[in-house]
Amino acid sequence: MREGARPALTEGAAADVGRRVRELRERQGVSLSELARRARVGKATLSGLEAGTRNPTLETLQSVAAALDLPLTHLLSAHTSLRGAAVRIEVLRVFDDGPVTYELCHMRIPAGLSQRSPAHQAGVTEHATVFAGVLQAGPVDAPLRAGPGEHVEWAADVPHTYAALGADDVLASLLIRYPVSST
Repeated sequence: MREGARPALTEGAAADVGRRVRELRERQGVSLSELARRARVGKATLSGLEAGTRNPTLETLQSVAAALDLPLTHLLSAHTSLRGAAVRIEVLRVFDDGPVTYELCHMRIPAGLSQRSPAHQAGVTEHATVFAGVLQAGPVDAPLRAGPGEHVEWAADVPHTYAALGADDVLASLLIRYPVSST
């Protein structure tokens, strides 16, 4: 696991996610090697994830979901909490609305911490409304800032970042919008 990377799930949830990843991969007719290549994760990492013997990072889960062209929540059980290097999210609700899927999450970032996230699949956008703290988020090369009561949105199909600036934790809602794949 990379320095600073943290397991995203509880042990029981990791096993459930592993079974789900294998099921979705096989349903799409994708080999383990091919999914590892697409997701840019090691084959051993992916094999361990599917076997339930490895607890992935949030970044790994995001990469696998993008490689399968699916929203992250398709890999998870309802009301799952996830931890990244800095970001902690709790999935509150998933809305499937015809050609679009939305994931509504509660997000917390401890003061002074930051995290880089991999690109989602094409067309994905993220929308954050800040309730406390100062959030810096968005594309790595052009992050946006928002304070309490403010909203930012960005194309999330490029590597993006999240950070809590200043002395206060960031508390925000995060809405992730996924266009449904035509594949």
